Amino acid sequence: MPATLHTSHIKSLPLLHSGKVRDIYDIDDQHMLIVTTDRISAFDVIMPTPVPGKGIILNRVTQFWMNKLSHIIPNQMCDLKLEDVLPDAAERAEVKNHAMIVKKLKALPVEAIVRGYIIGSGWTDYQATGTVCGIKLPENMQLADRLPEAIYTPSTKAAVGAHDENIDYNQSKDLLGEDIAEQVRNVSLQLYKEAADFALERGIIIADTKFEFGLDSDGQLTLIDEVLTPDSSRFWPQQQYKPGSSPVSFDKQFLRDYLETLDWNKTAPGPELPDSIVTKTAEKYEYVKKLLME
Repeated sequence: MPATLHTSHIKSLPLLHSGKVRDIYDIDDQHMLIVTTDRISAFDVIMPTPVPGKGIILNRVTQFWMNKLSHIIPNQMCDLKLEDVLPDAAERAEVKNHAMIVKKLKALPVEAIVRGYIIGSGWTDYQATGTVCGIKLPENMQLADRLPEAIYTPSTKAAVGAHDENIDYNQSKDLLGEDIAEQVRNVSLQLYKEAADFALERGIIIADTKFEFGLDSDGQLTLIDEVLTPDSSRFWPQQQYKPGSSPVSFDKQFLRDYLETLDWNKTAPGPELPDSIVTKTAEKYEYVKKLLME
């Protein structure tokens, strides 16, 4: 296995935030350094065992999608190089291929979730109410059915260790204002549709995903954070897809399924992961990258 990066140790820049996967450092008034580590979380708990190579894959997949979808919306990428902000060779070596230099933006307090298929919390909601986040769906749908059209179901952004909460569109307008809320919804659906069509041509169903957005100094909506990665999306192999059962997954659903077999209460600390689970998880991330980018 490749070397792992569970936690970055940059001393030349102030640490702004350490999240479930990313360590964020301050560069100047306009830029930040995001280090995508090999940490993995499930049920909003960071596992103590990293997944080798995962952070590099997430970084590359995010950059791939940001470039591919840049005609739809501006993104946080900038032209600064790693050597511009980390002159120390040892610091650069630790985070090489894990690091991304981005524009500093005002992050919006909502996660923009788009669902093309009914699974996960959406399926639970549908079984109880016939709706997902207040959106009425057809009767008699099966688990993992494709929705008649993709739906936008925002959620709040929780702190590390807390759980995000689904909200309806009207609640998102209360948080963002009507104009920004409408922009976020429309852009999210457009991003999902184009990405889902592209992925399907390569044998991957994107069942659902989440986007995050920020505003620049002019109030321009901008795509930030990770984009259409195995951490932020459900990826299913098209050839094995069959409604009515939980599909085989190319994302961390594999890890969630394993954790469900344990006597663990889904609160921190998370359990150490066996080598077999770590290796299989790493293989799934690598396979998604290969299908999408090669």
